[in-house]
Amino acid sequence: MDALSSMMPIQAPTARRPLLGVTVLVVEDSRYASEAVRLMCLRSGARIRRADSLETAKRHLAVYRPTVALIDVGLPDGSGLALIEALASAAPRIDVILGISGEPSTEDAVIAAGADGFIAKPISNLAAFQHAILAHLPQDRQPPGPRLLQDETVKPDDVAYQDDLNHIAQVLRDDESCDIEYVTQFLGGIARSARDDDLNQAVRDLMKSRTDGTSVKPDMDALSELVNTRIAAAGPL
Repeated sequence: MDALSSMMPIQAPTARRPLLGVTVLVVEDSRYASEAVRLMCLRSGARIRRADSLETAKRHLAVYRPTVALIDVGLPDGSGLALIEALASAAPRIDVILGISGEPSTEDAVIAAGADGFIAKPISNLAAFQHAILAHLPQDRQPPGPRLLQDETVKPDDVAYQDDLNHIAQVLRDDESCDIEYVTQFLGGIARSARDDDLNQAVRDLMKSRTDGTSVKPDMDALSELVNTRIAAAGPL
């Protein structure tokens, strides 16, 4: 726990704000997905910190221990599964460790790595988000009595989506070092979060070409063009 938290009394959760007293560390490189989590934490009473890479997450964890860690599987400097494994075997252990990904097929790997649960992107439903955390919190951190179910859908600002597109456009321009697995995980996640069906299909086409062993260049070019079209259509922010 960080120095600030150690000086502050833990706030008791309430039916309306069931995550009061909880600190969430979200390890996620997508600003759009991180903003969705931030908004849900705000509505739930939780405090939040963000790390956009494994290295940044390790620096955070060297200083304080959160109550909950939400860890994306696909990160720019490696797999979130390695971090999940490390945190799951650490003592004392973080109360709740959840893996997150835009690929539902990664759930088995997340659980095998030692996570308590899995959340598929898009992360948008407030009640489902609260339940995913509360289901694994100890009894003394649970809200008293019946919990108010807030069946609310959270939508981040479009600026965060544009930031993600600009980031991946830069990655795609660097053809020699472009990590296709990272590109497909990152873009697949934000395409689902933003419900951009055309972008999601372009990601699927690239994944299929890679799996089939055919040339990925046509699909990479098509994906890059689609991303740049989205950026141009948005105009200056």
